[in-house]
Amino acid sequence: MFMRQTPFHLVEMSPWPLIGSLSIMSIPIGMILWLRQSVPFLLFGLCVTAMVAYLWWRDIVRESTFQGNHTSYVVAGLKLGIGLFILSEVCFFFAFFWAYFHSSLAPCIEVGSVWPPSGIQTLPTFSVPLLNTSVLLLSGVSITWAHHSIEEGNYISALQGLVITVMLGLYFLFLQFGEYQETPFTITDSVYGSAFFVATGFHGLHVMVGATFLFVCLLRLYYFHFNKDHHVGFLGAAWYWHFVDVVWLFLYVSIYWWGS
Repeated sequence: MFMRQTPFHLVEMSPWPLIGSLSIMSIPIGMILWLRQSVPFLLFGLCVTAMVAYLWWRDIVRESTFQGNHTSYVVAGLKLGIGLFILSEVCFFFAFFWAYFHSSLAPCIEVGSVWPPSGIQTLPTFSVPLLNTSVLLLSGVSITWAHHSIEEGNYISALQGLVITVMLGLYFLFLQFGEYQETPFTITDSVYGSAFFVATGFHGLHVMVGATFLFVCLLRLYYFHFNKDHHVGFLGAAWYWHFVDVVWLFLYVSIYWWGS
């Protein structure tokens, strides 16, 4: 039988898309049950989703690194997919900024016709928020250092840059957790509290996801999965991390500085 040659990788049949979709669907259902004091279903959905993610990524790593199925055409498609994913994240955060500026540029009478609303004591601009900004900017420098080291084949230097980046990401989350414990307002304190905690909270979640990506890249780099010609997995994680950095700069300027 004649088989047409193609530069694209045709994936084999896999159970992970079906199992993953079912496990992800069980998470919101589990959250509803959790509100009704039933936790096991939510834990089941989270555990199965984590397991599927690990096994699915393991298969992709095997196809790309050990089987050599990721040709230049596949890599170009993966880069396009990563770019579109980051674009969707831009739209996601754009909605939060729109809500914030919609409420702050023309504050309604219910919040005292002023911004910040009456009774809201904002966080100091040049304290922990500025430190968090410095931490993320430094992490952008270290991830760029790791990227250039991989392209030059300097694996020790790349490992050092990735370790520093992951540590800075965890330090950012530690500082944000401490900041949340000391905020003089809550998410229920007018539109300001809602906008503040939803926007910064989702950013913190993205930092956690980005740090996980980079930790996986650190393990893969340690096991020599990357070289100067094959590191699209690291490239996607680095793009995502730079996106997280840029979003935080906009959050800091608009919420912590201008909004206070």
